[in-house]
Amino acid sequence: MKEQLIKAMQRDQLLNMMYMAKDGTVSKRRIKIIKIVGNSFQAYCFTRQAKRTFMIDSVLAVVPVIHKVRSVVC
Repeated sequence: MKEQLIKAMQRDQLLNMMYMAKDGTVSKRRIKIIKIVGNSFQAYCFTRQAKRTFMIDSVLAVVPVIHKVRSVVC
């Protein structure tokens, strides 16, 4: 998982993440990783609109956000 997070940070990608909190609740977050330190990482959470610190071991899944280019055909 750590390797995926490092790649996403290097590519400046947005991620959809499934995360399990300490109390066992699972949440879906849209994040952008700021830095990775040891077993945790800091990211901007678009869901909470704030910087948050997450434990790598509590990340259940990450998927890159794909932006489709929309164009008007005349």
